[in-house]
Amino acid sequence: MKIKTFQMLLVGCSFVLAGARANAQDYKWARDMFEKQEHDFGVVARGSDARYRLKITNKYVEPVHISNVTTSCGCTAAKPSQDRLASRESAYIELTMDTRKFQHQKDSSVTVTFDQPYYAEVRIPVHAYIRSDVVLTPGGAQFGAITPGADAERKIAVAYAGRGSWKIKDVISKNPNIAAKATETRRDGQYVSYDLVVTVKGSAPLGELRDQVTLVSDDAGNPYLPVLVEGRVEAEYSVSPELVSFGNVAPGEKKTMTVFVRGKRPFAIEKIESERTQGMFEYRQPKDTRQMQAVPLTFIAPDEEQTVSEEFTVTIAGRSEPVTFKAYAKVVSTAATAGGTKPGGAATANNNP
Repeated sequence: MKIKTFQMLLVGCSFVLAGARANAQDYKWARDMFEKQEHDFGVVARGSDARYRLKITNKYVEPVHISNVTTSCGCTAAKPSQDRLASRESAYIELTMDTRKFQHQKDSSVTVTFDQPYYAEVRIPVHAYIRSDVVLTPGGAQFGAITPGADAERKIAVAYAGRGSWKIKDVISKNPNIAAKATETRRDGQYVSYDLVVTVKGSAPLGELRDQVTLVSDDAGNPYLPVLVEGRVEAEYSVSPELVSFGNVAPGEKKTMTVFVRGKRPFAIEKIESERTQGMFEYRQPKDTRQMQAVPLTFIAPDEEQTVSEEFTVTIAGRSEPVTFKAYAKVVSTAATAGGTKPGGAATANNNP
């Protein structure tokens, strides 16, 4: 009886171990990180920029490492934005379809391989139908850096060969900050040409811009053609850091941080002002003209314990609207700061540009 019981325990343990191995080899944990399991670019024009960012999120406690990304066809390329993801961190796989060398229906796949926390492979099918009768030059509206407050335009040539009566009926933009208009420039037998002008409005918010406009033709079967719009709206001048934190400072102590003011072109700082903390802050105002200005800012702690918060206004020469940054410090007794200060680190601290 004891022998049979022991044999049954051995069998049970073997099932448990087999289950653990199966979980490690089950690729579902990796597939569940992807926002979707397949991507279809749909019908696109020849020469168009066909790119898509496939989001991936680490849903687990353990860090995840992407060891390799491969494609099954030369028509498709894929690259991760980063290969390591901490817990709850997101990244993306940039999928690109080559619409210049290839035409008609293209079906391929991207395989993403992981080696941490377990080995896994995730295959993502990718599809596109590349029209040979419509060509975009260039393949999309690439704006690069955009200065807010002024409209920015890009022109794309749309060429069609086939039906002489072909026309673009409309251009759709779902983004209120992007406008687009197609103007006919040629109609000669079976050839038709348009100029597509894409405008990013000056009211567009700061940050990355990645969207599309859609050409609507009179084709009965496939009337829609996407056009990629990419850019980044950047302030003409920026301050880093926007909040200068001096942390805990002992009464009478001096502590220096460096504030960096950047512009898209060389500039001069006309003045730096603050209102409520006279005598607590000192700064050295740059006198030359540069594209990046470094401003050393020193906090001189008063004798009384208190929290100090101040806003600084930086006036750029020739510009009516200033840029601002804030400074924060907490003045506490020496006994309170001793436990949290690293040896040799209380006098001066610098931020990297």
